[in-house]
Amino acid sequence: MNKVPVRVDGIFRLRDVLDSGSYAVVYSARNIITDDSVALKLETVVNDSSSVEREYHILKQLEGGLGIPRTLWFGRESETSWSLSCLEYIHSCNYVHGDIKPQNVLVGLRTLRHTTFIIDFGIMKTYWNTTTSDHVPFCHGRRLSGTPAFASINTHLGVKPGRHDDLESLTYMLIYLLCGSLPWLTSDDEKLPTSTILEHKAHATIADICHGIPVEFATFLIYTRSLAFAEDPDYNHLCSLLRGLCAALPTPATCRLDFNQPDDVVMHPPPLSDQHCVAEATSPHPPKAMRR
Repeated sequence: MNKVPVRVDGIFRLRDVLDSGSYAVVYSARNIITDDSVALKLETVVNDSSSVEREYHILKQLEGGLGIPRTLWFGRESETSWSLSCLEYIHSCNYVHGDIKPQNVLVGLRTLRHTTFIIDFGIMKTYWNTTTSDHVPFCHGRRLSGTPAFASINTHLGVKPGRHDDLESLTYMLIYLLCGSLPWLTSDDEKLPTSTILEHKAHATIADICHGIPVEFATFLIYTRSLAFAEDPDYNHLCSLLRGLCAALPTPATCRLDFNQPDDVVMHPPPLSDQHCVAEATSPHPPKAMRR
């Protein structure tokens, strides 16, 4: 495992590697809420077997004994959460990716087969002026950059992209990966004009976009669309939504996503139960190219 400069559980920011073994890596980390320093052990889970989880339960039984370290937390981070954390890291370096889509999110091979990577930084833009220590100014009248199917509505309308646009694109990508399509895409290979995609996207309600999938997607999309141009996203809130989403989704398929293996296994996502579907969701204000 390599050093991953992201947050874990939304509140622990990783620092340096303290030690590494055959199955886990120990990092120094800081609780961004209490400012406490902690040691955090990470491992890649294979076949749902976790040595770290077993160690956690043993330490909880031994807790209070002289010389026994105190354990604070155990949990699992989904690959979706890692994609969000990676995007947060890009934003922390003062950049907007500008083209989040399935083709730009890759799965690693071999020992990194459970790690997702974001690629293609060709249209990345900076949103922060390091000279003035201020957000770049709002501007309008730009040509669409990125991929129309996953671009935010504001990007379609010519607004300079910001962090919230990356997050809106991430939401569309996650919905596409779950459902296999989006309301503004056709079922065949027909390529719709960008103006047609914008028209369908702008008029699709949150309920239309998130029909039949867990309500966390609707909450995620409503939040990302409501962010102002220069507003700092609440990544902790979004991470908590993704953790709730992982709990709401059915048990995942048991076969591993390993591209080193022959292509003789086809993975089919399990059906969603009605209890996890969106009942009612309202869209934020109608999309307009405006400075909020």
